[in-house]
Amino acid sequence: MSKLIIGNLKMNILSPAQQEQYLNLFKKELTGKKINNCELILCPPAIHLPGFQKAKIKKIILGAQNMFWEEKGSYTGEISPSMLKNFGCAYAILGHSERRRYFCERDEEVNLKVISALKNGLKPILCVGESKSEKENNQTLSVITRQVKSALEKVSRAKAENLVVAYEPIWSVGTDEIPKSNEVMEARVLIFKILTGLFGTKYAEKVKIIYGGSVSASTAKQTCLDPGMDGVLIGRESLVPYEFIKISGIINDK
Repeated sequence: MSKLIIGNLKMNILSPAQQEQYLNLFKKELTGKKINNCELILCPPAIHLPGFQKAKIKKIILGAQNMFWEEKGSYTGEISPSMLKNFGCAYAILGHSERRRYFCERDEEVNLKVISALKNGLKPILCVGESKSEKENNQTLSVITRQVKSALEKVSRAKAENLVVAYEPIWSVGTDEIPKSNEVMEARVLIFKILTGLFGTKYAEKVKIIYGGSVSASTAKQTCLDPGMDGVLIGRESLVPYEFIKISGIINDK
């Protein structure tokens, strides 16, 4: 099973010139690199999807940072799964902690998005994880259980192979506080147990469980390789092609 290396570029790359610079650097860093055991996925701001698609960077798969659950209609400012699919997206990040925090996304809305993504041939990257206060109050288990079960309600086990679950401890996102390998492994075991309860072992094994939260070249072993994760969701380091490819190489060569 190939590992997933996903770059969430968030609300960055502010101009066509910056887009061109980023894509040129990415192409340069990929030149001569043999990354055969990983899927490289980039999730730029939606406004940049046409440019990234046009660049046709070999080995790069496109993903979205968010989406709405309806196909089309009077939903000002939203982007539908069909739009994303038609602009080359194969994945969509859903339920990211920043969406939950700043835009008050509820579990029910994440569920609608997951169902819509699967219906339209997109692979959801479902983000789940606990805040610092929830961790300190021993609520990690209950929070992750609620988020996973709510997001995957009414999802059939036949769709399991198209699911990605990203364990994203909120207390680690954008900080230098990195979970220990055993903490990540415990989260992986918990998520797999929940998935087994929902789909059965055979289908739960098809779901890729990855780690997200302050991923860097220096933490890739601790947060991905040692805990046996199926890949990583990279934030700020994905803005530097050299770092993104370096992380990819470390995970690919394991």
